Amino acid sequence: MNILAWAILGIVAGAIAKLIYPGRQGGGILSTMILGIVGAFLGGSLFTLLTQGTISLTAAGFSLPGLIVAVIGAMIAIFLWGLVTRSAA
Repeated sequence: MNILAWAILGIVAGAIAKLIYPGRQGGGILSTMILGIVGAFLGGSLFTLLTQGTISLTAAGFSLPGLIVAVIGAMIAIFLWGLVTRSAA
């Protein structure tokens, strides 16, 4: 998957995750895209770990199941980012 597809998947997954995730998350389109891309990698890596039993840095594919995995990963990334920024404040 090339970087443009990752960016598109990141924007879509990050936006959906921010809509689903409870509470208020700050940030604009750039933070949404970054959290979405991180979520796509996180979700893809966790999915690979659960299905194949190996740890590898893979992104979710550009498909409906890949989008679902990326959204779940983005929600995990939003949660972790909230923990980091809340403890620093």
